[in-house]
Amino acid sequence: MRIVAGKFKGRALIAPKGRTTRPTSDRAREAIFNILAHADWAPPLEEARVIDLFAGSGSLGLEAMSRGGGFCLFVETDNGARGAIRSNIETLGLFGVTRIHRRSATALGARPVNLGAPFDLAFLDPPYEQGLVVPALDQLRSGWLSERAIVMVETGAGEEVEFGDWEILDERTSGAARLVFLTAGLT
Repeated sequence: MRIVAGKFKGRALIAPKGRTTRPTSDRAREAIFNILAHADWAPPLEEARVIDLFAGSGSLGLEAMSRGGGFCLFVETDNGARGAIRSNIETLGLFGVTRIHRRSATALGARPVNLGAPFDLAFLDPPYEQGLVVPALDQLRSGWLSERAIVMVETGAGEEVEFGDWEILDERTSGAARLVFLTAGLT
């Protein structure tokens, strides 16, 4: 697994050992960031504040940082995954512009004041078929997102998820993954 583009292009990332996480493939990450780079509704990645929920190896947030992101918060409960994220952050020299939050993405609570401004871009890549997408989206509404924030959700290609009043901006399939781009319209 490698960073696809940006200032860390080609740099290797480590994934947590075992089968408890399923890193987003390089091909799917490339598709996600191509969409974000070319969609008129997408916020600029340059200096964007990013939150990576169900972070696993941190590959989505790290890819965003490689492409100019200003800050990334990785939310992950698994000890092995947090260790992999820490190693990847150290390898890329991203201390000071990243943070790891040991909390469930489905129980975030209110955004702590010491995290700074709300986030412009959120990545949700939960374990497939476990009903975690909607509870995590609900949590993001408690002050975690900026007014024009974009949320990218990765689910299994055949997984049925009801997004409620979130507006679907784009939807694609990439291999076994379904990529859905949403906005809450928090204006």
